[in-house]
Amino acid sequence: MSKSATKELEATLDSSAGPVPEDWDRIRGDLTREAGKAGLIDVAYEIHESPFGPLVVGATGSGLVRVALSVENQDAVLEDLARRISGRIMKADRPQITKARVQLDQYFEGKRKKFRLKLDWQLVHGFRREVLGATNQIPYGSTRSYTEVAVEAGSAKAVRAAGSALATNPLPIIVPCHRVLKSDGQVGSYLGGSSMKKELLEMERSRV
Repeated sequence: MSKSATKELEATLDSSAGPVPEDWDRIRGDLTREAGKAGLIDVAYEIHESPFGPLVVGATGSGLVRVALSVENQDAVLEDLARRISGRIMKADRPQITKARVQLDQYFEGKRKKFRLKLDWQLVHGFRREVLGATNQIPYGSTRSYTEVAVEAGSAKAVRAAGSALATNPLPIIVPCHRVLKSDGQVGSYLGGSSMKKELLEMERSRV
């Protein structure tokens, strides 16, 4: 942190009246900017409002790394990112996050059918990475079965493993695991709930 920012923070904290909420917001913004300039933020995140509740949108310097649905516990999500990537995590905007938020809004408004974002896949490895890569190729308004995704990922017999990979998808909506159905055409499970999965599919089909 710069000396001027440090002195301003000390002066605010030493004042008899104490900092007002507006001061805290400004101080927090100054600290975030200084941390960003100093390269002290490895994972940045923002809370983004959506038709399905608030989403946690996280990014590293390599790209978008996490989208957490509203049903997920935000504190647990942030603790997991800190444990698996870096403890240097902070609520802050980044170009990747801004771009993702804009494209998410466009998607929900029916104005975007394909996300064009740089993704950081470090939270998934091996066959799970292959499954999500195959899932990411499913076109807007289309669906695949778990078996088809397993085949496209390179292992026709690993249907259960494919389902597990989709259930732990760190980038839901962006990587459209909601487009994967059971072999009989039924919706199947989804982290955000079967009703959310149905709504996403119906929204896409109505706009194709």
